[in-house]
Amino acid sequence: MPSKVEKVPCFWCCSVRVGLYAASVGMLNLRCLAIVFDLDETLIVANTMRSFESRIEMLSRRMDIEDDPVRVAGMSAEIKRYIEDRELLKEFIDTDTVTDNGRIVGTQKEEVQPMPGVQERLVRPVIRLPERNAILTRINPEIRDTSVFVKLRPAWEDLRSYLTAKGRKRFEVYVCTMAERDYALEIWRLLDPEANLISLNNLSDRVVCVKAGSKKSLQHVFRDGGCHPKMAMVIDDRLQVWDEKDQHRVHVVPAYAPYYAPQAEMANAVPVLCVARNVACNVRGGFFREFDENLLKKVFELLHENELLDLPYAPDVGDYLVCEDPNFPQSNKDPAPIPEGMSGAEVEKRLNGRAYQADQKQTSSSIRPSDDARVPIRGTVGSSNVQPNGGSMAIVPSLFVTVLQEIGRLCNSKVEFRSTVSTSKITQFSVEVLFSNEKIGNGIGKTRDEAQVQAAEKALQNLQSNYLSYVAPIAGVLNKDTSKSSRNGNGFLEDDLDSDGDTAMQEPSGSKSEQKDHSNVDRLPSVLSLIRELCLEDQHVVFRDQVRNPGSATNEEYHFQL
Repeated sequence: MPSKVEKVPCFWCCSVRVGLYAASVGMLNLRCLAIVFDLDETLIVANTMRSFESRIEMLSRRMDIEDDPVRVAGMSAEIKRYIEDRELLKEFIDTDTVTDNGRIVGTQKEEVQPMPGVQERLVRPVIRLPERNAILTRINPEIRDTSVFVKLRPAWEDLRSYLTAKGRKRFEVYVCTMAERDYALEIWRLLDPEANLISLNNLSDRVVCVKAGSKKSLQHVFRDGGCHPKMAMVIDDRLQVWDEKDQHRVHVVPAYAPYYAPQAEMANAVPVLCVARNVACNVRGGFFREFDENLLKKVFELLHENELLDLPYAPDVGDYLVCEDPNFPQSNKDPAPIPEGMSGAEVEKRLNGRAYQADQKQTSSSIRPSDDARVPIRGTVGSSNVQPNGGSMAIVPSLFVTVLQEIGRLCNSKVEFRSTVSTSKITQFSVEVLFSNEKIGNGIGKTRDEAQVQAAEKALQNLQSNYLSYVAPIAGVLNKDTSKSSRNGNGFLEDDLDSDGDTAMQEPSGSKSEQKDHSNVDRLPSVLSLIRELCLEDQHVVFRDQVRNPGSATNEEYHFQL
């Protein structure tokens, strides 16, 4: 880097995931961003015989208890549309043909091009009905019950042609779905039959299947370092299925509901996917305008002596993700009462030709730090640290704890949380925070998480107070504590805590009646199982326990290490 000191070689170094730098430079040079598509109810709606029958039965039961004649008429029309397509699917299963408006249409044998490393040749029977915007296919050609009726969302061809217009790739395309993998690969083949959007060589990595009930995340989609999350936008009909840090990069489209509201796609002057195309165009234009006119110019003005705070702002796709039509609904104002198509779990059950496997044995994806944020804040202040996630539990770091750990990382200092369980009449957890082996905070709570959050908050307050008292004389700011010197020599930490800290660290008086709570003991096996599940697959979990003061029956302490 250029330096204020002449003829001195100076460098900055940045550490990123393997492959990310080369991928980012390549995309920037080509003026290319990434776009991630959801499948079901975003680009298509698919049904099996079982899902058709289930929805017809549910609508029939609703009609029996409905008094409003308008709603009854609407449900009757919806049932009629379901029955019509169900009969086509049944005919396809039985005879490999369908009768469409008096015309018999036979199957076409479509060969599925094998992905690299896969030798098996696969040929599927397929019937395409362009007038109905529908395709019938068979996920497993050997099992007729895996036949699927697929409705394609109108204007998909317009969006697809924009992404690769005139042979120039404007977007690198990815798929992230909660559907089963074989099903997802076949649906994408129907949407991209020429493999123009995703090449066969990239198909295995770019079609990402997430376990039903889990959160989608760009970090997981780009696990191979193929793209930076700030350079990616998402097209999905649901926002909450995405990790909170990615939600501002999601363009939410109304769920595709061809049976409940077949005319909804054409209710607006511009079809839903054409709006998505225009949004993608605006995002790409805004991103590279910022990159060319601001970022590039300021980068070349940086000197080796500059601080990190002097770095210019890096553009983020989420900054430009504004719908072109302010009246266009970003979510369903009138969603279908019965979700159309199949859920990921149903696809797993019906299309594999095997029984649905219980997901208790499956481990969740490992939690990795974000590439696009120094502090990957996953929770909010005051919120619970544990949230439900598809039947299991996902631990979300507290804001205070995360920020404190980030400060330690930036200062090359070790941040430790030490916890003990009090043996007073009321069971309490006590957690103290050590920063480079110096105690800077303490907290007490009914749970270890509660105590840890309180300790982290007090540690941050102490760090702030001590830091301000250190910089005040330098900045010329009048401060009552400026006479207070830093005893540890780095001007950042001090041994003594604030006045409230000492009282907070005292054990409760124990005036309340003694209560024995066995809930923690009962929960121990599930907690240990959860810890193992959240650990990386290639790591081992070892529990070590040690009893201290065994001679004291009244003040026995148990210390555990994980």
